Amino acid sequence: MARFAQDSIERVKDAASIVEVVSEHTELRRSGARYVGLCPFHDERTPSFSVDPAAGLYYCFGCGAGGDVIKFVEEREGLSFADAVEALAERFGVELEREQEDPRVEGARRRRARLLELLDRTAQFYAAYLWDSREARHAREYLRERGLGEEVLRAFGVGYAPSAWDTVLVRAQRAGYSVEEMAAAGLVKRGRQGGYYDHFRARITFPIRDARGRMQGFGGRTLSPDNPAKYVNSPENELFHKGRILYGIERARPAIAKRGRAIVVEGYTDVLAAHQAGFEETVAVMGTAITPEQVRELSRYTEDVILALDADRAGRDAMLRAQHVASGKRVRLRVARMPAGEDPADLLAGARPGAVAAERFGAALDEAVDLPAFHVRTLLEEAELSTAAGRDRALDEVAPVLAAMPESIVREELVREVADKLDADPVLVSRRVAAAERGGGAGRQASGSADTGGSPEERPARASAPLSEQERREQALLAMCIAAPAFGRDYLERLRPELLSGDLVRRARDWLLEHLEEPLSGLSRDDEELLSLLTRLAMLAEREPASPEAMEDTYLRLELAALEREIEARAGEAPVELQRKRTELIERLARGPAAHRAPSG
Repeated sequence: MARFAQDSIERVKDAASIVEVVSEHTELRRSGARYVGLCPFHDERTPSFSVDPAAGLYYCFGCGAGGDVIKFVEEREGLSFADAVEALAERFGVELEREQEDPRVEGARRRRARLLELLDRTAQFYAAYLWDSREARHAREYLRERGLGEEVLRAFGVGYAPSAWDTVLVRAQRAGYSVEEMAAAGLVKRGRQGGYYDHFRARITFPIRDARGRMQGFGGRTLSPDNPAKYVNSPENELFHKGRILYGIERARPAIAKRGRAIVVEGYTDVLAAHQAGFEETVAVMGTAITPEQVRELSRYTEDVILALDADRAGRDAMLRAQHVASGKRVRLRVARMPAGEDPADLLAGARPGAVAAERFGAALDEAVDLPAFHVRTLLEEAELSTAAGRDRALDEVAPVLAAMPESIVREELVREVADKLDADPVLVSRRVAAAERGGGAGRQASGSADTGGSPEERPARASAPLSEQERREQALLAMCIAAPAFGRDYLERLRPELLSGDLVRRARDWLLEHLEEPLSGLSRDDEELLSLLTRLAMLAEREPASPEAMEDTYLRLELAALEREIEARAGEAPVELQRKRTELIERLARGPAAHRAPSG
């Protein structure tokens, strides 16, 4: 597989604003030359996350996550190294060069680029047609009646497909695209007599993009009451996979990360109305069934997902099915009940931030309940509770849902709620729940919360173990060597292996001896441990006092610690020379920094 030329990668890192990228995932505030904020990789209340814009680095002193802007995009958005580089290059306008690409791989990449370009050109044409053509007048009126303003419609690129059979077909051919490319992009389809015609005709069009903003396909809504297909999407193809995409994710992603939650609605106009009302963390599943791929996509940006689907039976069933697709994912699913007979677009029609309708929607979100609680209450609402047999069947249905929940006050409250609704003894309900727990199986799969036994990429980051005094001193000295290389190189040469506590810090010392001026340049990304430690050291270099006196003091304490370890290992039979040297070191440290001998620089 082709690799990016190293100078291309360096240009990406130079062009990409690490503060801008990180700010999409956590709020940063300036602190001197750096920015600090809450870590987006683990839960914390006190900021321990630091970004150095000059060095282009981030580091969390709580969990140890760190690296450059490419590493951040890899880790936070779940992308491969190549995809992260491409995403940043596209965003910051850097042209990438590749080394020795396989002709077949290059051909596939060029084809994909052409299809994406074709879709983007078509989206621009549809958008212009909506606003400029007489034919789209009724579409503009419909959207206005739905309470959707021009600003949000233009922001999302909403358009209109002409009613003619071949408008896009002819335009794309004139622009140099083949019919095969148009079919592959889902823009035309073959007729019964062998010819091709436009896939979207006389429909309002909604461009569907991936999280990086690349066109994938379209959704189209007819305005004709005689057309049985109210909505149609692009056909499944090499670019468009409905079950993997969330409508609006490219615009919602920064708000999701900042607000710490995602709102999931059903359709295109629901998303537009929500964004217009100030709920910019909203995306749509373009139907009623959320998929594991969509849950996985959301889990890259947040652990709190609120389902605000339609209040009808289909929407409710979709929320119940979501329990199964969320199993093992690092997300907490909650449900916001919509008023009967209203979807979010109806509720928010014409609403702006602060409007009454927006406040009603916000209140519904604030009152969202965990999915298992919603499931239990829905089952009870639908159960036949007027007979003992009906109540028994209801208990059989709710017990596995309760069993799937972790032991908690919430679960205990639900047990009491179920007992009250069924007019049953809470002890009986608890016994049935315990029996369902022992049975495991499907009931265990029904939880909408996280399963901490998931795969490594799905498990939440854990805070790193606290450093020992020895490790703090080692890292402080290495960081000072980076901060003051004129003195630092001398100390690196004096740092014998026995003064350091482990192989990793010794490898860091060896690396710095050869790369002190640019400690992260040329480092293999495969060596995660060394990359993380050197990133930490580079960030510490901004904070550590790098005076010769401080470096000498830290070095002498490492010498003393190593000497004491050697004396202890000899079980009290250490030579007089070691004891004398120990006394000298203690006396030098007691005299303070002024007495320390700094090495020549």
